[in-house]
Order: sequence, then C-alpha cells, then structure tokens
Amino acid sequence: MLAQPSPEGVSAAVARPVAAYPARVPLLRAAVAQVGASLLVLALILTIPGVFDGNTSTMAVALAQGLVAASLARALGMEPWWLPIHALFVPGLVWMLGLGLSPLYPLSAFCLLASIYWGTSRTRVPLFLSSQTAARAVADLLPRRRCFTFVDLGCGFGGMLDWLARDRPAGRYCGIELAPLPFVFAWLRIALRGGACRVSWGNFLELDLGHYDVVYAYLSPAAMPGLWDKASREMRPGSLLISNSFLIPGVSPTRTIVLGVQDDAKLLLWRM
Repeated sequence: MLAQPSPEGVSAAVARPVAAYPARVPLLRAAVAQVGASLLVLALILTIPGVFDGNTSTMAVALAQGLVAASLARALGMEPWWLPIHALFVPGLVWMLGLGLSPLYPLSAFCLLASIYWGTSRTRVPLFLSSQTAARAVADLLPRRRCFTFVDLGCGFGGMLDWLARDRPAGRYCGIELAPLPFVFAWLRIALRGGACRVSWGNFLELDLGHYDVVYAYLSPAAMPGLWDKASREMRPGSLLISNSFLIPGVSPTRTIVLGVQDDAKLLLWRM
C-alpha cells in the first residue's frame, strides 16, 4: 500500500506548474554536418576542374554529399545510427524530386515526425505507448478511495492517465510530455474528460518528484540511470516508482509484475 499523503502534498502536486521544455532545436550537430558537407562538395565543384563534369548526374553529387555528411557526423561524435540518415538524406530528397513530387511532401513528413519524436535525439527516449494491460496492472496498485498523487513521465497520448482517472477517481493525476503532437492530443483528451487530471508540456527532469506518491515511467534504457538518481534524491519515503519494461542498472526492483502481453512486458516497482 502507498504511504498516507498529506493534504498539503496533494494540493501542491495538483497546483504546481511544470517547467516548460526549452524551446530550442537539439539537432545542431546534424545541421552542421549537412550544411558543412554541402559547402565542401560545392567548393570541390567550383575549385577543382573535372571532379564533377557536365555528365555527372545529380544523384552522384547527392551521394557524394551524403558520404561527406556521414563522415562529418562521425567526426562530430554523433552516434553510429545517425550515419545512414546523413548519408541518405540528400539522395533521398533528389530521388523524391525525380519522381515529380512536390517538396511539400517530404517537408510535411519531416514536420509530422518531428512533432511526434521531438527531443528523441537528445533524450534517447522514443514514443512508447502503455497498453491497457499495463494500465490495469497499475490501477491494481492504487487505492480505490484514499486520495493520492500520480505522475506519468512522458505520458504520450494520455492513455494511461485517462484509464486511471476513470478507474481510480480518488487520485490526482499529472502527465508531462515534451513531444508537441502527443502533448496536444493528451491535453485535449484530458481537458474534454475533466476531473482531477492535467497534462503539461515539459521535460520531466525539471519536475520535482517529491510531490507525488506514485511515479510511472515508460522511457528507455538510456534514461533509467538518470531517473533513478533523480528519484533517489526527490521521492519521499514510502512512495512508489514504477517502470514499464526497463530496468535500473544495478538496482533490483522491490517487485516485478509480468504483464503477459509480450515476453519482456512487465512492471518493475521500487519502494522508496
């Protein structure tokens, strides 16, 4: 069972504003690699006769730019999975233009993906959606009548919050999400539903976890060590940290609940 929360703690958790995620683009090194590669290839064309003559296809130039961009990205310390993205970015644009399609198509696709996966390159936390099976299992851990505070770190489209708010209405629920499109969807979903639930756009690293009785996270292996450090400093004794699927390195969970949806689908619980 959860430790008894104080009325002051419940009020503070519901009323406290969440700091906004910094409004800046986290892909500076990627932009430097692409722009730098384009300038280098252009310099070769202008300064070295015969490198690219009139018979050279546009795709060949694009492939050369891609190889240079991938090399620059590696030199700038970007992770290996970035390299094929850099190598194929401009060739992909040339291929799309060769099909006679409007440049608005790739631009629209980029904007859509950026609105969903905003910040993934920085946080290394993609969009994971909690299943209804996970929501039911979390609900079974929460009181039915006693008031408590709950926060979903990276709430996505708000499915977990919506389920819990209906199944355990005594709770006070908060969600935080930094990707624009999921945040807007979750905010509208919760606003239309009403009740003691709110969703904020922000980075959970800016959030004080000490205001919550239950902290739920479905993040990624890369984020778990930082989450544990933060939770160890801020969460109150008796509060509960729940991770969907991802372990904290070197810290054994107090309890594990196998969900049965997939072989590795489970809830990992740490009593603070």
